[in-house]
Amino acid sequence: MGEPRTDPALVERLRADLETARYDVEHLADVLGPVAVAALERENALPATLAARASDDPAATLARLLTFGDPVPVAEAEAVLPTLGLEGAQRLGLVTTDGAVARGEVDVRPVEVGDRALWLASDPDSSTTGRPVAPDHVLGLGGASRTLAELTVREPAGRALDLGTGCGVQALLLADHAGTVVGTDVSARALAYARLNAALAGIDVDWRAGSLLEPVMGEVFDLVVSNPPFVISPRTGELATYTYRDGGRGGDDLLRELVTTVGDALAPGGLAQMLGNWEIRRGETWTERVRDWLDESGLDGWVVQREVLDPAHYAETWLRDGGLTPERDRATWEAAAEAWMADLAARDVEAVGFGYLVLRRPAADVGPRRHRLEELTGPVGPALGERVATALRVGDLLARLGEEAMLDLAPVVAPDVTEERHLRPGDPDPTVILLRQGAGFQRVVRADTLLAAVVGACDGELTLGQITGGVAAVLDLPVGDVRASVLPALRDLLVDGQLALTTP
Repeated sequence: MGEPRTDPALVERLRADLETARYDVEHLADVLGPVAVAALERENALPATLAARASDDPAATLARLLTFGDPVPVAEAEAVLPTLGLEGAQRLGLVTTDGAVARGEVDVRPVEVGDRALWLASDPDSSTTGRPVAPDHVLGLGGASRTLAELTVREPAGRALDLGTGCGVQALLLADHAGTVVGTDVSARALAYARLNAALAGIDVDWRAGSLLEPVMGEVFDLVVSNPPFVISPRTGELATYTYRDGGRGGDDLLRELVTTVGDALAPGGLAQMLGNWEIRRGETWTERVRDWLDESGLDGWVVQREVLDPAHYAETWLRDGGLTPERDRATWEAAAEAWMADLAARDVEAVGFGYLVLRRPAADVGPRRHRLEELTGPVGPALGERVATALRVGDLLARLGEEAMLDLAPVVAPDVTEERHLRPGDPDPTVILLRQGAGFQRVVRADTLLAAVVGACDGELTLGQITGGVAAVLDLPVGDVRASVLPALRDLLVDGQLALTTP
C-alpha cells in the first residue's frame, strides 16, 4: 500500500470540499442515523454504508469514498469534490479510479476529541478491507489514542513532544496549548499521514523520523506525550510485526526504556504522559516491577493500572486488533496464539497489565521524589486531564505544607461528590459510608464516621483545624486523636479532587 502525499494547494482544495459538504461528525451522524452510527462504534460499517448509498447528501458520498471503502461512480465522486477533483485526489494518494468507479485508498474521516474537531487520515482498517492489516499499517483515532488525549494535561506549555506520533493526532491536539510541537515516529508512512493531517488542520508541527528519543537528543520539553508501540509481542519471527504497536523489543523492555530515559527530555517540572503494558510475572506484583522502573528514572511517578489480561486473552486481543480471527483463518490463528502464549510463558508471565503513566521531573521546591501506584479498573469520567493537573498541583502544595499548615486550609466538597450510607434495617447507624466521585477517576472512598463528619462540614469557609476541633468537641474525643485519624485521608481527598481548594 502506498502513502498519502501533501501538496499545500491541493490540501487547501480538499479542505474546501470537506467544509462545503459539511463532512463533520454531527452532520454525518444526522445523515446516517443512530443505528448506523452505533454499528460503526462496533466496527461494523455495513449499516452505515447502506445508509450512505441511500442518501444523496454529499457528506454521505464522501463517507462512502473516504471512510467505508465503498466504490463510488466517477460522476458522483467528482460531484462531491468540485474544487479538488478526482485528479487532485489521486495526486494526493487518496483514491484510485478505473474510469468507471473511484475507490478510496486512504481513510479520511471527521473526528471529535474533547472539544476539538479534526479530519483525520489513516490507513483503512480490517473492518473496511476484510483482511488483516499490513505490517506498516498507520492507525487512526483508536481507543488508546482517545484515552491518551483525554488524560493529557492541557495547560499552556512552551515546548511539547509527541513521541511515536502515528497519524499525528496527539501532536495536533498539543498545538492548541503549546508554543512549539515536535512529533516523531520511526515509520515514514506514519509521518506522511501526520503531515497530511497537520496540513488539513492548518497546524505547524516539526516532524522528525527516528526511534524513541533519538530524534530529540539533547533537547528538553515541558510536556511529552506518547502512545508508544507497547504491545508485548513474540520475537520468534513467526508472526507479522506491526510498526504502530511493536517496538522491536522483547517483553516490556520498550516501555521500561522509555520510562527510564524520558527524563532526559524533560525540563524541570516537565511532565510525561503515556500508556503502556507491563508483564506480571510469577512471584512478583506489578507494582514491584513498575516501581523499579520509576526508581531508575529519577522522576516522580504516578501509575494507574486499568486492566489485567491473562496470556490467552492478551494474545486474542492483539491478534484481532491486526485483523486475524479464527473465522478468517483458523490454522494461522491457532499457530499465532500458541506462539504468543509460549513467549509469555517463557518468562513466567502470568498476566499483562495495561495502564496510564504520569511522570514528572521534580521542580526544585517540591521536595523528595514521590511515587504512587494504584489499581483503578472501574469506569472513568470526563475531564480526566483536568483531574491529573489538579492532583499534581495540590500534591505539590501539600508536599510543601506541614500538618499544622494543612489545618489552615478551608476546602469544600467537590460538586461531583455524593455520599452513600448503607444501613441494616432497624439499625440507627450506617454499616458502610461511601464517598463517590462522579468525574475523573470516579473513585469510591470508604469513610468511617469521623471522616464523614469532617467531610460533611467542609463548606469552603471553615478550616480543617476548626472542623476537626468541632468534631472532637461534639464526640468528646481528644482533638489530636481525631486529627491523626482523618488527616491522611483528607490529604488523599484533596489530591484526588473529592475536596476542592478555592485557592490551591
